[in-house]
Amino acid sequence: MPLRSTAETNVVYPMISELWDALGGKPGMSGTAEIVGRGALPSAFAVSDFAAAAVASAGMALAEWIDARSGTLASVTVDRRLASLWFGFSIAPQGWALPPAWDPVAGDYASADGWIRLHTNAPHHREAALKVLGTAAERSAVAAAVARWRGDELEAAIVAEQGCAAAMRSTRQWAEHPQGRAVLAEPLMRMETGDEAAAFEGAFDLLRPLRGLKVLDMTRVLAGPVATRFLAGFGADVLRIDPPSWQEPGVVPEVTPGKRCARLDLKTGAGRERFRALLLEADVVVHGYRSEALEALGLGSEVRASIRPGLIDVSLDAYGWSGPWVNRRGFDSLVQMSCGIAELGMRQAGADRPVPLPVQALDQGAGYLMAAAVLRGLALRVQTGTGSRWRTSLARVGGFLAACPQGPVADPIGKAEPADYAQKVESTDWGPALRLRSPLSVGDAEMHWGRPAGELGASAAVW
Repeated sequence: MPLRSTAETNVVYPMISELWDALGGKPGMSGTAEIVGRGALPSAFAVSDFAAAAVASAGMALAEWIDARSGTLASVTVDRRLASLWFGFSIAPQGWALPPAWDPVAGDYASADGWIRLHTNAPHHREAALKVLGTAAERSAVAAAVARWRGDELEAAIVAEQGCAAAMRSTRQWAEHPQGRAVLAEPLMRMETGDEAAAFEGAFDLLRPLRGLKVLDMTRVLAGPVATRFLAGFGADVLRIDPPSWQEPGVVPEVTPGKRCARLDLKTGAGRERFRALLLEADVVVHGYRSEALEALGLGSEVRASIRPGLIDVSLDAYGWSGPWVNRRGFDSLVQMSCGIAELGMRQAGADRPVPLPVQALDQGAGYLMAAAVLRGLALRVQTGTGSRWRTSLARVGGFLAACPQGPVADPIGKAEPADYAQKVESTDWGPALRLRSPLSVGDAEMHWGRPAGELGASAAVW
């Protein structure tokens, strides 16, 4: 894949054009977004350009939806600094602290021939890794056990136990790997036209352009929740559904503003029936399940489309939709190891261990692309009278960003400062908090949430 940049040059507008083309957007519209502000997150890759471009793509898709419903083409402006900060954490607790983002065992370990990352935030993933390693949940013991394995062999063993791990590879090794070849050949965003749909009814609100739309959110940490947080921020009715025991305490306060959060067990007949009832009224479904997971439950894409003709169906996979790893579990930090991002970061920094991105940019970028896909699907439903299915993957987004290296940063973006936050206090379920100011303006519409961030499972599974 060709490299787009080798120094700290502003490549945000070419990035916007590529993302908009990948979304099938109207030609010429990619030049309508304005990026303001300066600075960059220090990284081996153009993360701040990517942050601004991803937010801009969602903004342009929102502008297209507004135009389709009202005949008003709204201006789109992205604040580069704020977009970069939103790729980290948007919430600042006041008088309380966020839970740790990582399980104590999770992290990078030296193997016999390189490095491997273990992702153990979910209890069953931790148990799988510890079972393979035959050790207790202590970092020193885990490190000693990992050192006796070759990285790719340990990766395969943990994955076979339904765990999550990734050996560190270079970009060249990934490009030559069977899964790397498969996913890099996939489109950044794939769209398929769905069934005919009824026209949208009701008045349209320029200030809350997604008001009245029902979004069924079947996503987990972190890309999907970023997408649906964006949609809720412009007025959508987002209902998040989690399994009975699922928890992700480190990020729930970050991604749940504006949403109602319920629980369903889709492995039971009653849970599936409730899901079908919700889907009957939904305009949009967003999910991050592995490609075969919903199909195994009898809720595959064709079934979803038959239940709700005209549905906008957007999905994310970790390692792509083809190739030998098509059903592999994965997360942003693992994909960074697999696709060469952490290895190039290590080499450029002259470090002795993997150097990841300064933020989880694959998750964040994929989230805004998914939001853009939802909005493009809504606009197409107005224009063509049909629903649509969209899908992307963290690994394909990783390939996009890996082709955008960045040199030394002259104007680094550091931590958020008081002026970066909105003044209004958000009364979350955990305590008061401040939220970063919106990185995006689309005409007169403002991104804000009437409902503060809240616990998973606090609402009933009803619209």
